[in-house]
Amino acid sequence: MTKTRLKTVLQSGTFIVAPGVFDMFSARVADRVGFHALYMTGYGVSGSYLGVADAGLVTYRDMVERARTIAEGTSVPLIADADTGFGGLINVRQTVRGYEAAGVQAIQIEDQEMPKKCGHTPNRRVIAAADMCRKIEVAVDARANADTLIIARTDARTGLGLDEAIRRGQEYAKAGADIVFVEAPESEDEFKRVGDAVDCWLLANMVPTGKSPVVSAANLTAYGFNIAIYPSAGMSVVCAALESSYGHLKKNGSTDGSPVPAYTMAQLHELTGFPDVWEFEKRFAET
Repeated sequence: MTKTRLKTVLQSGTFIVAPGVFDMFSARVADRVGFHALYMTGYGVSGSYLGVADAGLVTYRDMVERARTIAEGTSVPLIADADTGFGGLINVRQTVRGYEAAGVQAIQIEDQEMPKKCGHTPNRRVIAAADMCRKIEVAVDARANADTLIIARTDARTGLGLDEAIRRGQEYAKAGADIVFVEAPESEDEFKRVGDAVDCWLLANMVPTGKSPVVSAANLTAYGFNIAIYPSAGMSVVCAALESSYGHLKKNGSTDGSPVPAYTMAQLHELTGFPDVWEFEKRFAET
């Protein structure tokens, strides 16, 4: 399947809204809605795949295989969380090569110490900016295709302040990052300051009830941002819907009358590809 290149979309000036996906149900539903890109969330993969916190507990192999499945099963560019690159410089090289081969078009690497934590939790620590710049240089060198984008994320805002986060963003752009991601600004004005100060494609992370306010796509565009990811847009509503649906079933002994919207079996069949199976059986299955 030939996909539009994310780099081409960015070069066109189109602002990209990318919903968080974490499995093939979420990825295929989001793909059908018509977004310009999807974002594979590390938090979502940690929680849905292994049932653990986004605290550096998933491995490179866990993440790259999930990325491969999502990229192969969807029609639009995939942006994927790659944590810290899963180790030192040699690990960063392996991560970029593996993610790129899996079909990921933009690879996000952050400057946290290992083990890393979700960017909207406390007690995050960052490595030296010079060490992160070296990781970026390795990541850029490791890619086989110049259209593969390297996203450099800094988590310095929470522990070291916005000025240091902006300084790091500037340094990461100079080191060769295609996109800079300053995690967890704490006000809309802080987003504007990032946009004014960092000369690079910019990514904003929209996490309702997290550390940052939710800023509209129109305002982010005006501040100089190019991409907004919404990691929890799928997993938060799925968890709420499951709890409500299961609660109704437990209370009533039936799904009849549940207030939760639900796909029919026909819709599920279509989403998971049964029409293709049936067409195959018409052509080739023994009678």
